[in-house]
Amino acid sequence: MLPVEVLRQIRRLQIRARRAVQTLLGGEYHSAFKGSGLSFDDVREYQPGDDIRGIDWNVTARTGTPFVKRYVEERELTVLLAVDLSGSQRYGTQTQTKRAVAAELAALVAFCAINNQDRVGLLVFTDRIERYVPPNKGTRHVLRILRDILFFEPEQRGTNLKVALDHLNKVQKRRAIVFLFSDFLDGGYEESFKRSARQHDLIAVRTTDVREQSWPAAGLIQLEDAETDESFLIDTSSTAFRSGFAVRQQERREQFIRLARSSQADWLDVSTEGKHFETMLKFFRRRERRKTRG
Repeated sequence: MLPVEVLRQIRRLQIRARRAVQTLLGGEYHSAFKGSGLSFDDVREYQPGDDIRGIDWNVTARTGTPFVKRYVEERELTVLLAVDLSGSQRYGTQTQTKRAVAAELAALVAFCAINNQDRVGLLVFTDRIERYVPPNKGTRHVLRILRDILFFEPEQRGTNLKVALDHLNKVQKRRAIVFLFSDFLDGGYEESFKRSARQHDLIAVRTTDVREQSWPAAGLIQLEDAETDESFLIDTSSTAFRSGFAVRQQERREQFIRLARSSQADWLDVSTEGKHFETMLKFFRRRERRKTRG
């Protein structure tokens, strides 16, 4: 039995995500992620302008009236949420932590999926696989996923994206839509990332905080690495430090974008400033327009 406060937090996130699905996203999710093909549904009487290649000659011969085949989209998709719960994801200097942002967006995607009768699964990782929930349908299943994203306490604090991506490719043989939530503060995962993008429809969601991009001139600050406990002192009053830090972070972002583009994976940045739902909506709409043009 879950504690009352845990249930309340799950309920609050459920309401917030459902409201966003209804008011922000509407049909954008459905339009952005198409089904895998078409399947035969029924026949109907031929109408002027119909493609004659669609005529069902057997029914036409039997009835003496032209009929055409009607097809519907095979809609059911599999959505896998891969969520980084390493120590650095607990960081946040604005309205939320990076983990909270990832949790709310994962909840949003999960509710979009079940509203469209799609299957949803979860992969939680640090520098190891912490938990895997196979894809399934239904509100009860999604609430279990929300509970794990919100309250699961990982055993480790490090990050190993290669381990996570390799495991994902191993357990999810069939093509899926994969949302990878992480701050991508790791290296050596590039080939695994490319393999995942070939095998699946990969969307890399990079969680960020403004203090990871630049620092104000605030004098000496003692910092501690959330994954290693290493402590160090920085001098934010130094112009050289602030400019060098900003350049290195911009280079890291550009490296991430180059990897995503070369892998033909989708990507987006979401911040802890509280506008992540709007950022996701813009992504869905951008993807919908691209699919329409394609």
